[in-house]
Formats: sequence, C-alpha cells, structure tokens
Amino acid sequence: MRMLLALSLILLVSVVHADTDPEIDYLLTAVASSDCTFIRNGDDHPPDEAADHLRMKYQRAGKRISDAEDFIKRIASKSFLSGRPYTIQCEGSAAEPTSQWLSEQLAEFRATRQG
Repeated sequence: MRMLLALSLILLVSVVHADTDPEIDYLLTAVASSDCTFIRNGDDHPPDEAADHLRMKYQRAGKRISDAEDFIKRIASKSFLSGRPYTIQCEGSAAEPTSQWLSEQLAEFRATRQG
C-alpha cells in the first residue's frame, strides 16, 4: 500500500510538473539513485525519501523556481522551517552541503551535454 501511495505521488508530481526543467529532473534522479544518506534537520534519510521531499518542495514552489541553480539555492540547500542546511554523506566521503553536491552533479550533467 505504501509503495502504491509513493508511486501515485510520483505520478502526480510528474503531471503537475510536466514542463519541468530537464536539469532539475536530472538532479532529482541523481538524488534518488545515489548511494548517499541525506541529513535533514539532524535526521538521516535514504535517497528515495530525500528525492521525494525535494520533489514536494519543488511542486509547492511552482513557477517561482526559474532554473536548476534556483532549485539548488531555494529548494535543495536548507530547511524552510528550521533554516538548517541539508547535508549529504556518501560512502567513503566526508559529509558536505547538499548544495555543493548538487552543484557538482549539475556541472557533470552539463559537461556531458556539451561533449
């Protein structure tokens, strides 16, 4: 049942954001498919939960998010409620701000599109 609910939510978000920026789609996919732990307000979250949370925030923000950099800065960097920065801990690496990790992912995505 929980899986069905999660899939329904993903489909709803996909419909609502049918015109989603491909770079933002890439970032959300990178989060969901990573092997990293996302730390939000001191609590650890697996990648799929982190991606779902960012999608929800993105959906709520709507057209106020203009591009991938804006998404990283305004949606994926910190908690709206507490103001605490989000961090990410990938295996074999030190924890780093999620904004830094996402910016690196975006740079890699853009480099592959130019080549």
